[in-house]
Amino acid sequence: MVLLEHRKEEEEEEEEENKGSDNDRGSDGYEDHHRDTNDNAYPISTSMKRPRRHRHRQRVINLPTILTLGRVGVVPFFVTSFYVDGWWGTTATTSIFVAAAITDWLDGYLARKMRLCSQFGAFLDPVADKLMVAATLVLLCGRPVELGTFGRAPWLMTVPAIAIIGREITMSAVREWAASQNGKLVEAVAVNNLGKWKTASQMIALTILVAARDSSIARSNTVVGSGVALLYISAGLAVWSLIVYMEKIRKALMK
Repeated sequence: MVLLEHRKEEEEEEEEENKGSDNDRGSDGYEDHHRDTNDNAYPISTSMKRPRRHRHRQRVINLPTILTLGRVGVVPFFVTSFYVDGWWGTTATTSIFVAAAITDWLDGYLARKMRLCSQFGAFLDPVADKLMVAATLVLLCGRPVELGTFGRAPWLMTVPAIAIIGREITMSAVREWAASQNGKLVEAVAVNNLGKWKTASQMIALTILVAARDSSIARSNTVVGSGVALLYISAGLAVWSLIVYMEKIRKALMK
């Protein structure tokens, strides 16, 4: 019903515009005079009507984009709360990261469900993800968690952090290059299941490690150890997925 009413309103507006244009031509007597004085005059073509305006343009700012922008906006608060000592600082840091991880899934779901996908959203979403992950890894490298016999070993967090951040930088450059080439290369660098598993394990690992700043959780070597192990698994999947993408690109270029 809404669609029929909207279409009816458009037809009425178009008829009013046509009437208005006819009245304008008739009021100055140009068309009648032209026909009377010149029998060979060219008739006014009906194809010269004004093009209909697109009333429904895709909005750059919509609900999924607002959620994505929110993830970017909370990064400074996330960094600030990380350096606040006490249980509430850890709680705030963990809550912000968990909320960011949830909206990472939610904005994509809403964009597909509500048909609000846009080029700006497609560009901004991976930027927000990489910004939050990179900030978390850098913070954890600066204040590494304590793990059993390893203690607060700086290299324990630095190794997977370099692998993950290096992979993200490389893939961003590769995808930008592929977008300027042909469609086969774009398909070769499309997100696959391996990349999704990498992201899932990465988010879980970072959530555990951020929460492990709390003294009650830090005492459990099992919880902290599982977070570190998952982070190394995520780093391995990141490198593996990079190799898979490069192999697909090689095959696409060889065809």
